Amino acid sequence: MNHPISPRHIILIGMPACGKSTVGVLAAKTLGYRFIDSDLIIQERDGRRLHRIIREEGQEGFLKIEEAVNLTLGNDSAPTVIATGGSAVYSPAAMAHFKAVGTVVYLHLSFETVQRRLGNFTHRGVVMPAGYTLRDLYDERCALYEQYADVIIDESRTDNVGDILASLCAHFERETD
Repeated sequence: MNHPISPRHIILIGMPACGKSTVGVLAAKTLGYRFIDSDLIIQERDGRRLHRIIREEGQEGFLKIEEAVNLTLGNDSAPTVIATGGSAVYSPAAMAHFKAVGTVVYLHLSFETVQRRLGNFTHRGVVMPAGYTLRDLYDERCALYEQYADVIIDESRTDNVGDILASLCAHFERETD
């Protein structure tokens, strides 16, 4: 007897400015998946932009809100590309949930590229502990991204979105064939 196979979701993790949203929406179009940006869901549900939530609730408060939202994503059967916020990896519960409902893909960028793309990230809504430099944050998060990743796409070799998209989609087209 054949049992229906639940399609796997694609969950994108990585540093802010690594292209999770850009690559995610293009991958969703290419693969015929839906697309969800968790940061946009947080802002929509909370009624505030990310940097304001962090400022008013503190980092711990923001991380609780983010975790609550992430635990609701990927619970339906429609195949979906989910672009997470860069701090999603601070929640073991959310990451266990994502690994249970899909394939976690880490979009890896070099530190220099992250630094160049981020510039002044004050209004971007980046969770960064007091006293941390961007390098500290990068080193801490990269270890977590690698820990949770099922697939790593190394963007350090190219800045071309088409190449990154092709690398990502090739993996999943093989899975669905």
